[in-house]
Amino acid sequence: MNGASREALAAARERLDALTDNTSVDAAQLAAELAAVTALLHREVSLRRVLTDPAQAGEAKAELAQRLLGSQVSGPAVDLVAGLVRSRWSQSRDLVDALEQLADAADLTAAQQAGTLDNVEDELFRFGRIVTSNTELRAALTSRKATVPAKGELLRSLLGGRADAATERLVTRLVTAPRGRSLEAGLESLSKLAAARRDRMVAVVTSAVPLSDPQKQRLGAALAKLYGRTMHLNLDVDPEVLGGIRVQVGDEVINGSLADRIEDATRRMAG
Repeated sequence: MNGASREALAAARERLDALTDNTSVDAAQLAAELAAVTALLHREVSLRRVLTDPAQAGEAKAELAQRLLGSQVSGPAVDLVAGLVRSRWSQSRDLVDALEQLADAADLTAAQQAGTLDNVEDELFRFGRIVTSNTELRAALTSRKATVPAKGELLRSLLGGRADAATERLVTRLVTAPRGRSLEAGLESLSKLAAARRDRMVAVVTSAVPLSDPQKQRLGAALAKLYGRTMHLNLDVDPEVLGGIRVQVGDEVINGSLADRIEDATRRMAG
């Protein structure tokens, strides 16, 4: 998103945080309602254009959204959508993208409130690794010939009772309503959004053998000091790393042995 759309999304995120700080607001229900509005506006292009028309007064667009949605979703969801359509958008599609992000953020907030956000982060990462390594599963989840109910049932068989409820909801929405996103890109985006709930960066750590708890703690502390932010480690094991370690933070990739990298990080921090 650029310009006006980015500003509108930032303001909407602040409103979402304010709403979900209220314990009377069910964040999971709010996520489901925002996802339903996302699907509606993705489908109804003409309505989306009306609600993002810069020639129309913001209050008039908000009133239209309230009339259309007031009997369909809860008050908090209506308030969020009304606030969104009052804002200016660089492109009409940006409104739908923003709603989708808010729905995901609300589900992650629900996980955070339940104390399971760390589990959700790890489950999203592990599911992404499973999809990457299993071409048949990826094909089944991304096939245009497969129906939405069939994909939903497949996901329930994979995740139902094995993953956090928020993880299952997030992955199911991504698979059944990708809206042009690849499965891998969508899972990566969700992982980053989960990390941002606690102002954390994500480091994907690949090692030849599982790291011990002390090694994970030392590596996490060193990376946090290097990048100036709390670091969440997504751990993967690949024997082809040949005894070393590979760390990816965003677009930056660090290769080398664990001991050498920690020693180098320590020297850099001391300097």
